[in-house]
Amino acid sequence: MDIINPHCAGIDIGSRSHFVAVGQALEDVKEFGVYADDLTEICLHLKKHGVTSVAMESTGNYWQNLYVELEKHGLEVTLVNGKFTKNIKGKKTDVKDARWIQKLHSIGLLTGSFLPDQTTETLRTFCRQRQNMLDLATKASHKMQKYLKL
Repeated sequence: MDIINPHCAGIDIGSRSHFVAVGQALEDVKEFGVYADDLTEICLHLKKHGVTSVAMESTGNYWQNLYVELEKHGLEVTLVNGKFTKNIKGKKTDVKDARWIQKLHSIGLLTGSFLPDQTTETLRTFCRQRQNMLDLATKASHKMQKYLKL
């Protein structure tokens, strides 16, 4: 028998809405928007249901704002690679995905992705920006050389 943690939630991340599952019943899944007020509402909904730990997929960059908001509200967040939450093929819906993530998380089958600390993330951003500027300078130089040869 599975040992289920009742304080776990699963969130299916989307570009237009997030589906939050606090249990396995259909009424335990609720759809929320993606704007700042909606993210705060998600946190309040989770707190109201006694949730202390949340799992969600790292879908594109849609997870980032929600991740920050959840942590700000003192919730433990597990960011999971989507390949570890794939469900059986069939009729895939956002509600089913949220319930599946919640189930996997509540029985302890999900491990979090690596997230660098803020200093490392800032350094990465500067390095990417520097590389982008170098690439632009190289392209401009090649373009000038091409036109000078004509």
